[in-house]
Amino acid sequence: MTESIRELRGGNMDIDLIPKPGLAWEQEACPWNDADQAATHKCAVKDTSICRYFRGIKALDTVLCAYPTRED
Repeated sequence: MTESIRELRGGNMDIDLIPKPGLAWEQEACPWNDADQAATHKCAVKDTSICRYFRGIKALDTVLCAYPTRED
């Protein structure tokens, strides 16, 4: 049986790359937080905002980020 996947607009969610102690999976850090030596930048904050560098999510849990690197 073929699985049908739809793209549904308007998702309202919290997304961040701020590693937390005891997290059950591996998590990379936000490059903007690394550059600022902070833990304040988030990809999306429910009911509030979306980061200007956030470009989406790739299945299952990969964040697409356009934060400029030194090579850009």
